[in-house]
Amino acid sequence: MALELLPSLSTTTHTLAARPDSCYWGYIDRDQPPCLTVASGDIIEIEAITHHAGDAPDLMMDDGIREIWSAIEPAHRGPGVHILTGPIAVEGAEPGDTLLVRILDMRPRLPHGSNCAANWGLLYDTFGKERITIYGLDMEAGSDQFPATAHPEFGFDFNALPLYDVPGVISPPDAAARQLFGRPVRVPVRPHFGVMGVAPAESGRLSSIPPSVFGGNVDNWRLGPGATMGYPVFVEGGLLYVGDPHFAQGDGEICGTAIEASLTARIQVTVAKGVGNTSPLMQTPSHWYTHGFGADLDAAMRMAAEQMLWFLRTHYELSADDAYSLSSVAMDLGVTQVVDGTIGCHAGIARSIFD
Repeated sequence: MALELLPSLSTTTHTLAARPDSCYWGYIDRDQPPCLTVASGDIIEIEAITHHAGDAPDLMMDDGIREIWSAIEPAHRGPGVHILTGPIAVEGAEPGDTLLVRILDMRPRLPHGSNCAANWGLLYDTFGKERITIYGLDMEAGSDQFPATAHPEFGFDFNALPLYDVPGVISPPDAAARQLFGRPVRVPVRPHFGVMGVAPAESGRLSSIPPSVFGGNVDNWRLGPGATMGYPVFVEGGLLYVGDPHFAQGDGEICGTAIEASLTARIQVTVAKGVGNTSPLMQTPSHWYTHGFGADLDAAMRMAAEQMLWFLRTHYELSADDAYSLSSVAMDLGVTQVVDGTIGCHAGIARSIFD
């Protein structure tokens, strides 16, 4: 039987609110002490806060978010940019295991998000400026759940600093600078975590920006409700963190960001033995996804493809020749993101072909 990353649901639920004592800003560190310890199989309701809330503080900040901004001083942020909630230790997780994180559901904290066409975007050399576009969810009256679509409301050129190169910038609301979007459009909502992962093998503070085999800023929009990601464990307890919540993103994330917004999710964490993955492995209701990272697209795509061949050989017991052929005719290679320094690619194959 092939691998299945869907353990039975637990009846034990924890709550982890985003507060100054449960959040850290811009780094991943295996020595960061856990703020919560849970048993394998437990469910956690967890809050995740966007580091772009300052792009429209009148729409994207509430008292809890303002408290985090005030309590975590700029000197304690970095070297990356993302606000992370955690880490969470999972009892029984040991190096060599896989920590399964199943996304049960998500709901928006506030109904607005920001897209920043930034200096790290793919085409910054063409545009020569940075611009913020604010999106609103098409919420149904009385609902606190995600709707099907969002819409761009207005944009403005970023000028709070010469470059948007420090985390936590606040752009004071300026009605005169806010320009309506050119025409009505509706964007499919794809709520997900841009950043999620486990503590790395390396010591010291690592930037939250580049993704790696421990997860981090993978930016795969499929990591939303119904998906399960398996992370290879490098330290005792796994030490899971989440952050960089998004309302929507396209493959590539070419201007530099997604629709960056705060949300609350219910996740289940489970320790699995014998999976053997050495990079994030995702199961969705329809597909398996492997991930690759590299200094360029060639390296990232090769790693994603090699991870898929490993998966097909190990968990579907295909020969190397059969896995290679099947990957060429049924696997889709995609560009996850091109704006995080380290390029990310993913390889997807439909689970239905094995039924």
